[in-house]
Amino acid sequence: MRSSKLTKPISVVAAVAIIAAGCTTLDPYTGETKRSQAAKGATIGAIVGAVAGAATNTSDGEQTLKNAALGALAGAAIGGAIGNYQDRQEAELRRELEATGVRINRVGDTIELIMPSNITFDVDQADIKSNFYPTLNSVTTVLAKYDQTGILIAGHTDSTGSDQYNSELSVHRAESVGNYLAAQGVAVPRIQALGYGESEPIADNSSEYGRAQNRRVEIQIVPLEGGNYQ
Repeated sequence: MRSSKLTKPISVVAAVAIIAAGCTTLDPYTGETKRSQAAKGATIGAIVGAVAGAATNTSDGEQTLKNAALGALAGAAIGGAIGNYQDRQEAELRRELEATGVRINRVGDTIELIMPSNITFDVDQADIKSNFYPTLNSVTTVLAKYDQTGILIAGHTDSTGSDQYNSELSVHRAESVGNYLAAQGVAVPRIQALGYGESEPIADNSSEYGRAQNRRVEIQIVPLEGGNYQ
C-alpha cells in the first residue's frame, strides 16, 4: 500500500514534465526546433519542488501527496519563469551582438558572453578599444532591461609572461569592462570583476591560435536569487 502511494508524487512531476516538454522554440540561427531553457527549468523545478514538498513534516500520507503536488507546481512555475526570462535576454543579446565578434554561450540559466581580447583591448593594455564601445553599449542596453540578473566579469590571459603579470592584467581588464558598464548605468551591486590570469585556459597555449583563444574577457549573466522574473 505504501509503495503504491509513493508513485503519486512521481506522477505529478511527470505530468508537469510532459507539459514542459511541449514548450519548444525555433532557433533563428539554425532554423531548428529546440526545447527552450524555460521548459528545462520548469521540469527541474517541478522535480525539486515535488521532493521538497513531499519532505514537509507530516504524518498524513494524503497530505504528503498534496504537498508534493503543490511543491511540483510551484517549482515548475519558478524554474520556468527564470528560464523564460533568460531565454528572452539571450535572444536580445544575440540580435544586438550579431557580427561583433562576441561569442554567446548558454549553460543552464547562465548566459556567457566571450569577448576575445583582440577586439576588446590592444596588446598588453587594459584600456578598452574605443571601437568596442558600441558593442558594450549594446550589452548595456540589454542588461539594463533585464535587471534581475547578476554580472560576473572574468579576465583571462594566455601563459606568456609571469603569473603575477598575467593575474594583474586580467584583473585590470575585467575591472575596465565592469567600470564601463557601471558608467553606462548598470547598477554597481550587480557587477563583480575578477581576474584569473592564465589559470583557466580554453585552448592549447602552445600555439598562437590557442593563446589568442585564451586571451579573453567573459561576462556571465546569472539570475539573482529572489528576482522578479516576469
